[in-house]
Amino acid sequence: MGLSSFNPLRSRDSKRPPKLPLYKEVPSSSHPSPTKERYSDVEYSSDDEDESDDGDSSDYDSSSPGSSGSSRRTSGSSTLMLPKRKIAQANSSPSRRLLPRRHLYRLPNKVIRYLCATMMLAIIAFIVTLVRASQLENKRIAEGTLKIEKKPTPPPWESFNFLTRYYGGIRTLMPFEDNVPQYPRLEDEGPYNFTTTQSQEQKAGDGEAASSPATSKVPSSKAFHDHPGSALPTTDDGIHECFLDTQNKIRIPPIRYYDGRPMGFPNSVMGSYELLSLPEDICLDRFGRYGPYGYGYSAQTGGLSVGEHGDIEGAEDVWRSIKKVDWRNINWADAQRRCYKANAERYKPLESPSVPPQGFYIGESSEKASPKVQARDQAGAQQTKPVKSQGKSKEEEATEESPKPPGDLSRTAIVVRCWDEFFWREEDVMNLRAIIAELSLASGGRYDVHLLVQVRNDAKNPIWADDETYLNHIKDTVPDEFQDMVTLWSETQMLAVYQGVLDLWTKGPNLPVHGSYRGLQMAMQHFASKHPEYDYFWQWEMDIRYTGHYYDLLTKMETWAKDQPRKGIWERNARFYLPHVHGSWEDFKQMSRVQTEQGTLSPENVWDTVPGLINKKPSSPSPSKKGEESIWGPKRPADEEDWLSPESDPTPPTTYERDKYVWGVGEEADLITLNPIFNPEGTTWQLADDITGYNETAGNGKPPRRAQIVTASRMSRRLLLTMHRETAFKKHHAFPEMWPSTVALHHGYKAVFAPHPVYVDREWPTEYMARVMNGGKNGAAGGSRNAVFGDREHNLKGMTWFYNAGFSSNLYKRWLGLKVNNDGGEQFELAADNSKDRDDKTVSTMKGGEGRMCLPPMLLHPVKEVELPVEQIRAGEEGNLKEAGKEGKDAEVISDPNA
Repeated sequence: MGLSSFNPLRSRDSKRPPKLPLYKEVPSSSHPSPTKERYSDVEYSSDDEDESDDGDSSDYDSSSPGSSGSSRRTSGSSTLMLPKRKIAQANSSPSRRLLPRRHLYRLPNKVIRYLCATMMLAIIAFIVTLVRASQLENKRIAEGTLKIEKKPTPPPWESFNFLTRYYGGIRTLMPFEDNVPQYPRLEDEGPYNFTTTQSQEQKAGDGEAASSPATSKVPSSKAFHDHPGSALPTTDDGIHECFLDTQNKIRIPPIRYYDGRPMGFPNSVMGSYELLSLPEDICLDRFGRYGPYGYGYSAQTGGLSVGEHGDIEGAEDVWRSIKKVDWRNINWADAQRRCYKANAERYKPLESPSVPPQGFYIGESSEKASPKVQARDQAGAQQTKPVKSQGKSKEEEATEESPKPPGDLSRTAIVVRCWDEFFWREEDVMNLRAIIAELSLASGGRYDVHLLVQVRNDAKNPIWADDETYLNHIKDTVPDEFQDMVTLWSETQMLAVYQGVLDLWTKGPNLPVHGSYRGLQMAMQHFASKHPEYDYFWQWEMDIRYTGHYYDLLTKMETWAKDQPRKGIWERNARFYLPHVHGSWEDFKQMSRVQTEQGTLSPENVWDTVPGLINKKPSSPSPSKKGEESIWGPKRPADEEDWLSPESDPTPPTTYERDKYVWGVGEEADLITLNPIFNPEGTTWQLADDITGYNETAGNGKPPRRAQIVTASRMSRRLLLTMHRETAFKKHHAFPEMWPSTVALHHGYKAVFAPHPVYVDREWPTEYMARVMNGGKNGAAGGSRNAVFGDREHNLKGMTWFYNAGFSSNLYKRWLGLKVNNDGGEQFELAADNSKDRDDKTVSTMKGGEGRMCLPPMLLHPVKEVELPVEQIRAGEEGNLKEAGKEGKDAEVISDPNA
């Protein structure tokens, strides 16, 4: 058995596949064998034999009888053999059994050779491509044609530290003159430290044990009309008090202020309180500012159901002398008419328009009032019917009944721009209430507030079809209390009024020249032409907020602008005023004069001494400083065909040199802006060339022009009617932020930039800020590529006043007790977090616990989409609120005041 498996003639390559057996002779049937013998070829693989047991490894059956026909031959013999067939053994050993190799699929060798060749060719081509690309890139680098896009470096102002003491609380109030502001700081003062400053203030006190802000009491607030610097008129000035109702019983509580400022509160960096006579030594919290207008009490009692969270200590002082107003069923248009009629003798006679305007008109009776309001007014009129006085002579009665001579005071329209798809929130409602109450009612009818609402889709809303559609669209889009103040306008209407204006499509086909973006002033021009009863028009926006009293702000800016002389006014208008750098206003005035006359060094002329410079003066040994000619009188376009009524333009009474800052003093300004009036020529401002209708051929070029960012401004009737005629008859027009100041420049009208206080959110070096803000031509804000207006407008994002400023909205929301970036909120006001740094180095590490914020009067823009938490309304009270009138949107149900 041991030799039976030995085969000396086996092929050496056991892995070689077996050859087919040769069949040469078939055993004769005459010699049958009981068992068929199986023979394998000499080169047959032994794999089959290895799988059988040792006892069964013989090639034949030993019990077969021997015969000549069936005897086994050795290798090399010619004896014929049959192929061996594998016999399965039931008792084969598992350890000797090998599993067969299985393949899912095996590619033919020919295909594999092709694949390998293709892969090698692809690798070679890839290497060649990389080498060629490297050579081309090196060539472009050597030639300087390769544009390498680098990641833009952040502007320097983003590395400045945030100011934190804006968010100090009302429990740390201190007198303004004793306050050490966190910013701006003098060079020798060092960085601000809240802990050190607090300890110094405690030592300077009466020596009493200092209490923590959380345990200190909130001081008492005061009515704003009692402030010694307030400009609000009183009955001593001949003003008849105005009420909300016809019975003359419903008074509006006055807004209230606190003396001083929170400890460490920063000072304004641009503009001046002192210059405009604005109150700088006070601050207002959210209850003192908006409590009179429905903030802080529920809708069941006539409020807005907002402001009932956070620090509320001392809030009841607002309604101590005058109870809370039930704002349901108030009609502001009627209240304004009654206020004007009560004081009509103080103003110029009312000039009726030739065609009744389609909108709010102060001389119109309350025919559009709701039935409830009409019934209430009629009942009040019967109750307040004048009774004939007894005990007076006929002469006294005749004197009382005789008409008084008309006054000579001008009246102003406050035109608040809006659109029909505007989403009215509670905060928008109380802000508009404040504007009307503080400007119209508090002034005794000197101001009228209008809503100029754009209909954005007049194809869907055909308001010009009939009066019913016009009025129904107002009812569907504006809260009830403001509906009678609305005047609608649309792009289609402006296209019909101002036909033939060439559209340059500077902002693409979706923003035409007659639309709200590029043709906004068209609506104001048309509005002024339909309202001859006003001499001046304030253009206001829905996203502007003022934390002080509106009447106090506007009247003081108007008075200051009236006192400004015309000499050098355009040069002063073109610069930001930083008192910390420029000193007094007189110093600033002379600085702007010297810079204009002599010029300044700037990046545009610093290379004038480089040899080989084109158009370089050979006699200039140093960088040149080119002065400018000061504007004196009208500066008209080059082509006389572009002039409109030049004979009616104001002319200077003397030369520029002879004038002693006299001309213009006491003259009402035709234009008052809230940002510098800069020269857009040469700047990177994208809309600098958006002016059309002028003759620019024959080398005339663009006409002289000026611009101011943010359209909020006061315009005279003379200016608006001139703009109206320029657009209607001369087909002249420009971008809304450039059109009013450009027309004033062409016609010699008086334009003034009022430098109101502006705050900044970071610790800018003041000298660096002055260079950035006034980095244009000859120290102005515009006139060159280095101007802040254009590509460098990002420097203004941290301000409280600019069209895209971010700080204004964040500061305002924090002031209202909301969380911003997970900072602030109710818990921040009420309790101190002792786990945080007491030095207030960053906003997020402030401890809090100082109470609600208190801000000095400041203008904030833009402030959009302020979502105040609204108290939950119970199911049984929902019907009462619906009857109370629409507040712009349905009341929300919010459980978390910081949501």
